[in-house]
Amino acid sequence: MTQTQERTRTFGWTDPATHAAEIGRRSGLDFLQAMARGDFPAPPIMHLIDLASMEVEEGSVTLRLDPQEFHYNPLGTMHGGVISTLLDTAAACSVHSTLPVGVGYTSLDLTVKFLRPVTIATGRIVCTGKVLQRGRRTALAEAGLKDDAGRLLAHATSSCMLFEMPA
Repeated sequence: MTQTQERTRTFGWTDPATHAAEIGRRSGLDFLQAMARGDFPAPPIMHLIDLASMEVEEGSVTLRLDPQEFHYNPLGTMHGGVISTLLDTAAACSVHSTLPVGVGYTSLDLTVKFLRPVTIATGRIVCTGKVLQRGRRTALAEAGLKDDAGRLLAHATSSCMLFEMPA
């Protein structure tokens, strides 16, 4: 059996109640742009996966991530759960970016198609989500994960439920 060198990783995060307290109290676009600029802390999941950057415009969110060993599954590729997390975040946050003050959301579903393996050799990956349709109670979004050459690595669609936040 091959002996491997142990690795460790340490990271910190901000109390998630900080984020929850802001949902619905400011527009989704303002909330997400403040996070992208670093004026508001990123949620714990973004620290967990070591997200490199986020760009936000109304109806679209782009995430960048450098694949790392700690993203790997036993097959030696990025775990589908990490890929799904990126796709879910980009799609749902694109919906969030369209919401006015007083409106919240939650994901109803996520359908993912994995098209190519992702490894450290893939280099930086870019995940862009965009709103396809938004009504009063639901929204539909998609997200695509690509490599630097523009090859599609994975794709997802997601629907979100929209609701009024308690005052």
